[in-house]
Amino acid sequence: MLAARGVLRAGSLRRLAARQCALFEARSASSAIACAIPAPAGLAARPAHAPPRHARPAGARRVATMAAAVVVNPVPAPKAVLFEPESLPAVTVAPGDALEWTGDVLVIAVTEDDLEVKDEQAAISSAALKGLDASLQGVLAELVASGGFEGKAGQSTRAVRVLGAPAAHVALAGLGKRDKLAAVAEWGQSPFQTLGASVAALCKANKLKAAGLAFAAPPPGSAAAGVQRVVAGALQGAYESSRFKSKAPKGARLESLALLGLGSAPGLDAAIKHGAAVAVGGQLTRYLVEAPPNVCTPSHLAAAAKHVAGIAPDRFKLQVLEAEECAALGMGCFLGVAEASHEPAKFIHLTYSPPGKAAKKVAIVGKGLTFDSGGYNLKAGAGSMIELMKFDMGGAAATLGAARILADTQPAGVEVHFVIASCENMVSAKGLRPGDILTAASGKTVEVNNTDAEGRLTLADALWFVQEKAGVEAVVDIATLTGACMIALGGEVAGLFTPSDAMASAVGAAAKEAGEKVWRMPMEANYFEQLKSSCADMKNTGGRMGGSITASLFLKEFVKEGVEWAHLDIAGPVWSEKEQLPTGYGAATLAEWATLQGAAAPKAQ
Repeated sequence: MLAARGVLRAGSLRRLAARQCALFEARSASSAIACAIPAPAGLAARPAHAPPRHARPAGARRVATMAAAVVVNPVPAPKAVLFEPESLPAVTVAPGDALEWTGDVLVIAVTEDDLEVKDEQAAISSAALKGLDASLQGVLAELVASGGFEGKAGQSTRAVRVLGAPAAHVALAGLGKRDKLAAVAEWGQSPFQTLGASVAALCKANKLKAAGLAFAAPPPGSAAAGVQRVVAGALQGAYESSRFKSKAPKGARLESLALLGLGSAPGLDAAIKHGAAVAVGGQLTRYLVEAPPNVCTPSHLAAAAKHVAGIAPDRFKLQVLEAEECAALGMGCFLGVAEASHEPAKFIHLTYSPPGKAAKKVAIVGKGLTFDSGGYNLKAGAGSMIELMKFDMGGAAATLGAARILADTQPAGVEVHFVIASCENMVSAKGLRPGDILTAASGKTVEVNNTDAEGRLTLADALWFVQEKAGVEAVVDIATLTGACMIALGGEVAGLFTPSDAMASAVGAAAKEAGEKVWRMPMEANYFEQLKSSCADMKNTGGRMGGSITASLFLKEFVKEGVEWAHLDIAGPVWSEKEQLPTGYGAATLAEWATLQGAAAPKAQ
């Protein structure tokens, strides 16, 4: 027994020694072998576009492979992951009287003006709601009197049974103040979208499947505009995270929603389809952000792009560049970040072509770091959030979510280029080091003083690509870029950075239409002093103060004169701290921006 243990120990030591030798040889080889990162002109003898490391001489490749075998995570990924929800609640417009509808729960939407609150006690005040209450045997008055419900947006009562009523249960849901009731809110989510989410939550809490939604009084404005947002809210509210659990969640949830009392208002069918498209795009965004990094790799993002292209193959064209092709284009910043990971980098270019001629060409560029360890500037200690760094591809997820929306809505007049430079930021013997100098595809050189500021490096080459290879007139990049923006704006608001008032107005209008919060931030030119380098064109980070601003100033260096550009920092709103789940933020805003670009452009001849 002791001898056997001794043999095992000796074998383990021999294997460990072999691994250490392989790692040492790999480190030695890495200093002598041509790097995939193009060097600044005049700073090294190798050509500007050196071959990638996997194109090394055979002996060197063998050593590198041995080293890689030590660090590859052998843990198998969870079960296959879908890009589309297995099912979505069915939404219909139901004719007839709402009180005659049969189903699990009749939800009646009311405003604060339908109720009267005295001494913190609410009572029904509107004639319309009193009439409904009389038909329902006074149940509505009892729900209001039970306390806690004042008709505010997002509020709902419990669902109660009504003997003899066609619907099995009845509940109330709030819309807020009537004079604030509009399909598009001044700030944040529309009360109609909040209403849809309330219906979904109510069904989940009460384990009900079929809901009917009626309004105590017809809301002002376009019925179709309100319906579109109710549908988006309800379908996104029905989202449930269970793909990576061994058992399906128990209990029923919303499976069908009947919209009652709307008659034959124009545009309702189109509104339902549009709302569903927004929900599906948001769902894809959440699916991708939620997926763990051993599932959502750069290859997985490329597969998601292929899936989106397959939804509308006559509208989309997909190109995925491998590392060799990126090296040929001189993408030294992107490949510099990608170098440390065994996961192959993918440069994803998905193009939407509209029906008819395009009057404008625009781009949406998403940061696609599927895991961010920080590199040699390792994320460590309390507050580093390294366990959540799967969400560092939230910009890429929103980009593909927006493309998924356009696959269904197919806006006219605009050609949209969706671009993602996707890789991991890892630590290895061949990884990017603090102090390295990279050459971007644009020719600019960057001194890397922080390997944990990697997203802007990948975006630099992506921004160059959409301008030089796609020839776009306007571009929005979206990224979980800085913790500084989270500190400044919190967990619900994205930072909007652009030197263009017109671009700020366009992106702000799109966000308002989508019900997502953005706030324009300053781009103080003097702060660029922090990015000046003594040995390269610039550094990739400045000081601690104004970090989100200096990040945007860095990106601006890669935007050509005459190209409209905006940067969205979504580090805060990409993830719900309360729910510990992704929010789907950004997809709706980006899709709306692209659509508005087509609508505003002069018609192509």
